[in-house]
Amino acid sequence: MRIGIYGGSFNPIHRGHVSLARDICQAGLVDQIWLMVSPLNPLKQDQQSDLLHHSLRFQMAELALAEEPQLFASDFEMQLPLPSYTINTLHSLREAYPQHEFVLIVGEDNWERFHQWYRADEIKRDYDIIVYGRRDNRAGDKVDAQETKVQVYPHGKRKRTLRRKFLLYPISSTNIRQALKDNNISFASDWLHPAVLQFILDHHLYGASFQP
Repeated sequence: MRIGIYGGSFNPIHRGHVSLARDICQAGLVDQIWLMVSPLNPLKQDQQSDLLHHSLRFQMAELALAEEPQLFASDFEMQLPLPSYTINTLHSLREAYPQHEFVLIVGEDNWERFHQWYRADEIKRDYDIIVYGRRDNRAGDKVDAQETKVQVYPHGKRKRTLRRKFLLYPISSTNIRQALKDNNISFASDWLHPAVLQFILDHHLYGASFQP
């Protein structure tokens, strides 16, 4: 199978993450997507003060994806040495699952600084890369379907540019963490899977301290 690797902190996972992954699968770009919960992003080592332990973030990802037949939470990267360099993850996946083809999925913001990634040229040489558009709306803006350019960079082949209707949400995990810290449970509930929100409340994560 052709497996998309969509890595991130998922701190916490929200509707935007899931919708994007689902749409990429439905567009036929990959057969499945594994949302790779990263224990530590090498480019964000100075921004880890509010990062939950990876086991908690992985549990929330499993809850959010339980009803998504093509999407799976993966803790594979948690078994690898830190920091979590993508090239090491991809090579280790290829060794562990030689029957699959792995494709990297990144946003335009990360693609613009991809040259900073560890052994970036090697990733481009050895793996297909799907780059999806981002929207810069403020949290709370109207949610609607936006036609988004998706670029596919096949290793050793000519780039393809596709256009699809992706439902992109004007939200970030940072917005949600702040809402939970402020006990704005109503806002958080708009963006989180109900089971994820309940998990957060049950464990008093991100400063959330009461039931909605």
